[in-house]
Amino acid sequence: MSDIPPEWDNEFGTALHGALVLVGITRETGDTIMHEQFFGTVTQANAEGVELMLGGTREGERYRLPPDPRAFDRADPGRYRLQSTGETLDNPDFLSTWTITSGE
Repeated sequence: MSDIPPEWDNEFGTALHGALVLVGITRETGDTIMHEQFFGTVTQANAEGVELMLGGTREGERYRLPPDPRAFDRADPGRYRLQSTGETLDNPDFLSTWTITSGE
């Protein structure tokens, strides 16, 4: 995936609004790799970013993702287990995966 995100798609933003999203983030720093998973409902999706109201162990927190539609895929129906917390999530609408790399 290119580092330059495509132009924001308003139709996609409309489809995301109100959706339940399971997010996976991998953070790579030097030789250290950390994984984080959480989920939430999209409260805003526009060219400024995708804002989630989180649930589960992070209930009530807000999290903003970059406005890059390439990082969102429709989820297959089913039960998903978050490896980082042990929580389960039934039938999310989308999966969103990110890798953040920073050099040391």
